[in-house]
Amino acid sequence: MSQQQILADGLTALGLDLPQETQQKLLDYLALLAKWNKVHNLTAVRDPEEMVTLHLLDSLAVLPHLFVSSLAKGEGKRLLDVGSGAGLPAIPIALARPQLKVTALDSSHKKTTFLRQVKAELGLANLDIVCGRVEEYQPEQKFDCVISRAFSDVAEFVQLTAHLCAKDGMWLAMKGVYPYDELAQVKNVISEVVPLRVPGLSAQRHLVFLKAA
Repeated sequence: MSQQQILADGLTALGLDLPQETQQKLLDYLALLAKWNKVHNLTAVRDPEEMVTLHLLDSLAVLPHLFVSSLAKGEGKRLLDVGSGAGLPAIPIALARPQLKVTALDSSHKKTTFLRQVKAELGLANLDIVCGRVEEYQPEQKFDCVISRAFSDVAEFVQLTAHLCAKDGMWLAMKGVYPYDELAQVKNVISEVVPLRVPGLSAQRHLVFLKAA
């Protein structure tokens, strides 16, 4: 099955209606990632079809849970992806939600150079890229949502980003199996965990919502 078909079928399964132009840009992003991967080793996933499932659909699975209460698509909201790496989930989210202001933060110059190339080639006006350590990052304005996909355990994630999350903001931690042990270490936050179904993926995925108590 082609990348286009896997993506289209996956979006349908997730209940996401994305314009054809956006779907093409998501695939253009994967093409750039595959090209850079040959030299810079940005991701261990090499198979083109697996990249759609493990990178795009895995990242987009959080969309139905983003800012679901107030403005459903996050109009004017600010999201920070900590330890963004090759831009996951920042790039797929920024492409799918152009009205959301997305910042990708990573300490690797190699990875942020790639992200700047993606931003330029795909015309992502709603994406900012910051190269630096999370504990040293001091933005002018805090974020409504701080998300991470593979940054650290939950307690460390909250601790290191506490200065970046707005007063009534939310942390989202993307995890595999239900993180019982990690959540037991978290203090002074209210947590909720929802299972995520990623089309084409049999492995478990969970999204942890955290809010300061």
